[in-house]
Amino acid sequence: MTDFSAARDAMVESQIRTSDVTDLPILAAFRSTAREAFVPTARKALAYADCHVETDEGRTMLSPRDLAKMIQAADVQPSDVVLDLACGRGYSTAILAQLADTVVGVETNEAAVARATELLVEADITNAAIVQGDLKSGAAEHGPFNVIFVGGAVPAIHQPWFSQLANGGRIVSIIQKGPIGRVSVFTKSGDAVGEHIVFDSSAPYLPGFEPAAEFVF
Repeated sequence: MTDFSAARDAMVESQIRTSDVTDLPILAAFRSTAREAFVPTARKALAYADCHVETDEGRTMLSPRDLAKMIQAADVQPSDVVLDLACGRGYSTAILAQLADTVVGVETNEAAVARATELLVEADITNAAIVQGDLKSGAAEHGPFNVIFVGGAVPAIHQPWFSQLANGGRIVSIIQKGPIGRVSVFTKSGDAVGEHIVFDSSAPYLPGFEPAAEFVF
């Protein structure tokens, strides 16, 4: 029988800390959150592996290293309101909720919303809510947001997301055009948005965000 507690400690020490994630609240959040509870039963053995894990059709739990580095790059503050797009079963929401004031997770169907909500309740997360909506539209009625976290690869940031950022707000996402992507943080300052590339990464595209096929002559 797998000792998930020991596996969780090993994940923090060997995958996250060694990847220059030094923020103590982030390390504590990863250490205290049962990652195995947010993956399907058939894939629990992969919960703490150094890889992305498909949780449901069209949803992937990002690897511990990538998720931790993305969250650190987002610089989540205790007073922040965070939007977690394509939150899947809610693992990223659970981590973010331990760093922020409030987290709003978005999923596209009722079943996904209900499942993530139930798992967050079981994890004793009380400052997060999962709502149903279109990922490309964001969740303007719950904003503005200090941080928008995108839980999968996209070819570009959609304009509605920028409009839902508070001044000084950040979007962190894997921007991918082909097999190799990059994690970028986009920071809003007045009417301008700056981009900072943090590290190379790749992940499955979120459904509906795949880049259009290009003709090659």
